[in-house]
Amino acid sequence: MNKNEYPKRRRRLMQMMGHDSIAILPAAPMLIRNRDVEHAYRPDSNFFYLSGFAEPDAVIVLVPGRPQGEYILFCQERDPKMEMWNGPRAGQEGACEEYGADDAFPIDDLDEILPGLLEDREKVFYTMGFSAEFDHKMMEWLNQVRGKSRVGVHAPNEFVALDHLLHEMRLFKSRSEIKIMRDAAKISAKAHCRAMQVCRPGMMEYQLEAELLHEFAQHGCREQAYQSIVGGGANACVLHYIRNSAELQDGDLVLIDAGAEKQCYASDITRTFPVGGTFSEPQKAIYEIVLAAQEAAIEAVRPGNHWNDPHYAAVRAITKGLQKSGLIKGNLRTLIKDEAYRRFFVHRTGHWLGMDVHDVGEYKIDGVWRLLEPGMVLTVEPGIYIPPGSKGIAKKWWGIGIRIEDDILVTKDGCEILSEGVPKTVDEIEALMATTN
Repeated sequence: MNKNEYPKRRRRLMQMMGHDSIAILPAAPMLIRNRDVEHAYRPDSNFFYLSGFAEPDAVIVLVPGRPQGEYILFCQERDPKMEMWNGPRAGQEGACEEYGADDAFPIDDLDEILPGLLEDREKVFYTMGFSAEFDHKMMEWLNQVRGKSRVGVHAPNEFVALDHLLHEMRLFKSRSEIKIMRDAAKISAKAHCRAMQVCRPGMMEYQLEAELLHEFAQHGCREQAYQSIVGGGANACVLHYIRNSAELQDGDLVLIDAGAEKQCYASDITRTFPVGGTFSEPQKAIYEIVLAAQEAAIEAVRPGNHWNDPHYAAVRAITKGLQKSGLIKGNLRTLIKDEAYRRFFVHRTGHWLGMDVHDVGEYKIDGVWRLLEPGMVLTVEPGIYIPPGSKGIAKKWWGIGIRIEDDILVTKDGCEILSEGVPKTVDEIEALMATTN
């Protein structure tokens, strides 16, 4: 990420906040995995978006108009003994020199310093409810300031959700962000291609998952954007299947929903392909319906269209395909109106994508679907799922679960498929799977 991004974001946020305000944002805590072993640390997305600072036990404070400096970072002090165990810290000097803080203090001094920063501010931009412990501290600091009213100190009288402003900022991606997301998608595309090439009957789902993780790490992405889904056969009909523990069977499909995370930015790709390398006729028929739906939805991603246009395009294509295959019967318009497709297509067609895989940003404004604009990134992921034992459905369709997902950038003229490096037509997939890795 271009380091100039962070001060620009902070300045823009403070302009929206107004002069007599203060913003307070704590870092994500370290989480215990078991006993004294911690999970790998992942910064809070809002915190990292404003700072690029990836250490725990830190708090950002923005104070517009403060003469001594508007951007204050509370963080851990340098500690040679602890750094021998856990690696180097930035400390207060590094917070200023490397991360652009105007002022930096030890995190242990937060209780002493923060009440003074709240004095004579009208609004506090902070989001309640994410940390009960920090919420409690906030109330203690506020009450300290209120206790000084008799000596003329004014306490803030309004709390505003900080994420309301930050989430709208994060919805529109800069050139630097788009570059990172494009790279993450390319790495994920390589991983999906690798999975197609090495897949064979008798492999375990987790072995295929390992191929994905290997490819991520080989290209510098140590973390997944989310827990990978590798579902063979009927497991593909479980939308959030993450056990990845079954054996892959010849004649079945396998659905892989996986994406690498790069510099805290997510990719999110899904492909479905035959374990043995060749689609059966029923599998191919359903696959072609989902692919047609995805193509129709991507075509609807352009500036001026609203958020629901791609979903409606996918719904129409899926309903038409299900009707043609005989899985649903009736008049097309009536089937769409009655949502007959929902027996097989149970989720929406996409979501925002960014620092979080299900990224922030409003989908409606004043109750109306928002219009798509350049710089937004979203997924397009229609799917059809027919679990075994589906009542009234011919057995040839049972156990077919198919989803196709790509990452889409809205551009000034239409859209760009960031994840285009993964084959998705039947012929392309079968041709790639016929090669060896």
